[in-house]
Amino acid sequence: MTAERSWWGWGTTDRALPDDECVQLARLVPGLPDRPRSVPRVGDLALPPSRLAAPAALPVTTEPAVRAAHTYGKAYRDVVRALSGDLAGAPDAVAHPSTEDDVVRLLDWAGSAGVVVVPFGGGSSVVGGVEYRGDRPWLSLDLTRLDRVLEVDAVSRAARIQGGALGPVLEEQLRPHGLTLRHFPQSFEFSTLGGWLATRAGGHYATLHTHIDDLVESLRVVTPAGVSESWRLPGSGAGPSPDRLFLGSEGTLGVITEAWMRLQDRPRFRASTSATFASMVEATAAVRAIAQAGVHPANCRLLDPGEAALSGASTAGECVLVLGVESAGLPVEGRLAELTGLARDHGGVVAAAEDSAAGAWRSSFLRMPYVRDGLARMSAIVETFETACTWDRVAELYGTVQAEVGAAVREVTGAPGLVNCRFTHVYPDGAAPYFTVIAAGRPGSEVAMWDDVKTAATELLGRLGATVTHHHAVGRDHRPGYDRQRPEPFALALRAAKAALDPAGILNPGVLVDAV
Repeated sequence: MTAERSWWGWGTTDRALPDDECVQLARLVPGLPDRPRSVPRVGDLALPPSRLAAPAALPVTTEPAVRAAHTYGKAYRDVVRALSGDLAGAPDAVAHPSTEDDVVRLLDWAGSAGVVVVPFGGGSSVVGGVEYRGDRPWLSLDLTRLDRVLEVDAVSRAARIQGGALGPVLEEQLRPHGLTLRHFPQSFEFSTLGGWLATRAGGHYATLHTHIDDLVESLRVVTPAGVSESWRLPGSGAGPSPDRLFLGSEGTLGVITEAWMRLQDRPRFRASTSATFASMVEATAAVRAIAQAGVHPANCRLLDPGEAALSGASTAGECVLVLGVESAGLPVEGRLAELTGLARDHGGVVAAAEDSAAGAWRSSFLRMPYVRDGLARMSAIVETFETACTWDRVAELYGTVQAEVGAAVREVTGAPGLVNCRFTHVYPDGAAPYFTVIAAGRPGSEVAMWDDVKTAATELLGRLGATVTHHHAVGRDHRPGYDRQRPEPFALALRAAKAALDPAGILNPGVLVDAV
């Protein structure tokens, strides 16, 4: 039996925190209310009347519960708005195409009727990427019925997969072939292949093939101007890559209906451990040495003292490095020994196998979105932002964020908050720090308070030359930082591509470029 998806928060309803656990967690953040706010019943929600009457032949519904569940993504500000019953921006209708022809017909109708179309993926966007903030009628396009692995090429080790396949769905279909896509973002259960491609998603694996880009062989995309399908090739020097036009396009240029994806044999050998460090200086040096050694661990997560304590990996005020290796064909103990040797060379204390923090970190990692939702019910501010920069700037970035975002939290809330950090991905030339902010909010003002903190963080990242997002995409929330980061000649080209492929301006307007 499939668990029910939460309409307002993360994941499934059976894993949401009960009221008493919300109260218990809130004791970690002084100044919060005594009881959590109630979760509104879908039947009690006041949705605006639908402005659409789609042709009966199209797979479109205006059912209130479906519209409510497709109003927002799953960012903190989305959860708070849903909890407050603010569904003024709900889609006028939701489409569930079952074939590519359905997608073509839906876009043709929307273009002729002036209806905005916002691809929904699995709805796990945390950057305002699946909502519409304009005045036109809009349709949420849910592709999760296009969820099949259509073809497997075992010789080339690749598969043709429909864009609406959720992570578990596609992996289950690859399992009988002994193959895996090996792309596991935190949202794996609740996000789709098409969503990963459209947002250039980052997976769980911390080195080497960190982004979905590296796994793409070819794409098939439905645009208002026609269907684009690139050739299957292991590599090509034939001009700018057509796939690169749509990777990261966030539903603004077309709808990704299929992709040929590079696969791997399923791992048979795994090993993990952890190491502790007295300071972030030592720990960062160790991680850089590992990233530049060419050992390519599957997991290389550095937790600062605050993040280590929050995840239960350590409560002794130390930094924790979680390491993991895996292989389909060879034992991995030798590679793990190399990694632990590098950690020791930089002052790390490697845990005994039975004392490793890897298990505690993984459990916390998977549970954290539910914790976020529980604290949101208690009016806490609990949100993250991630970035990346080169190694020569990592120390400055970490220290500046701790100081300046911490100061912004104090100014906005009137009290200190937590600003924790972990490195989610590491490269030979840099790292991707991921920050978590936890503070006491004021009931009714939580969204505005977080927006103020987020604005300060975005300004800081731009000033330091760090990316506004490493793997969460741009959406609407990151547009100010993206506009600053993006070269103007590229902006001209992107606007021209938008005008050529989507002349009516119906696809996700306001994301990446201004609406037509």
